[in-house]
Amino acid sequence: CFFHMHGFIDCHCHISARDFDEVRAGLLALLAVAEHAGEFEKIISLSQRFPGFIFPCLGVHPVQEVSPEQQRGALVQDLDAALPIIEQYKDHLVAIGEVGLDFTPRYVSSDADKESQRQVLIRQAQVAKELDLPLNVHSRSNKLFRKLPLGVSKALLHAFDGKPSVAMEGVKAGYFFSIPPSIVRSEQQKLVKQLPLENICLETDSPALGPEKQVRNEPKNISVSAEYISLIKGVPVEKVMEITTQNALRLFPKLKSVIRL
Repeated sequence: CFFHMHGFIDCHCHISARDFDEVRAGLLALLAVAEHAGEFEKIISLSQRFPGFIFPCLGVHPVQEVSPEQQRGALVQDLDAALPIIEQYKDHLVAIGEVGLDFTPRYVSSDADKESQRQVLIRQAQVAKELDLPLNVHSRSNKLFRKLPLGVSKALLHAFDGKPSVAMEGVKAGYFFSIPPSIVRSEQQKLVKQLPLENICLETDSPALGPEKQVRNEPKNISVSAEYISLIKGVPVEKVMEITTQNALRLFPKLKSVIRL
């Protein structure tokens, strides 16, 4: 069954964070990303409840929550818990994510902690390669491109807030960048100015990165991202919708099984 229609694809959101039953307006598809193995079953069950609309991405985020007040860097044990579930659902996945590196001092203080994060990322990149899936990447760092494991050719860099000049290295590598609604209040405006539209996807990162600070974000705010990109690029919003949707289908080919433009 194919959907022939216009609409946006939200390439990175935390749908399991809340029950987003009423989010279909203007959306063709959502990619639901995980942060830890404890979310995997919920994301899979949502994708089964909304087949052809919610698509699962499973992975271990570089920052893990111990309690609401305490976070730490990802450890190899976190990945050990995740890998059997990824293996179980590998045929259903559209990406491995959310993965990456985050050396923010309050999460990671020692070289051993940094090395653990690197090992978690490297192993997940290997899994993605074995399964022929792209990486959905936590990429808040100028240095990440140089640290993505060798051989990563398909990646979505979500909410990248590094220098536009560094992002252009990602463009040369064939990576895509997804832009959240928080662009209306962020440095990402400079990034979008320089990025080719052919390397841009849309995301909300719901429930974070909304147009207003501290206000819960929702997938319907995807249109805010598109409208702002159209403003910066000086092209109609329909063109942004068309190109970003094509980009998403190129990067996540499994979406093509239900969405045809």
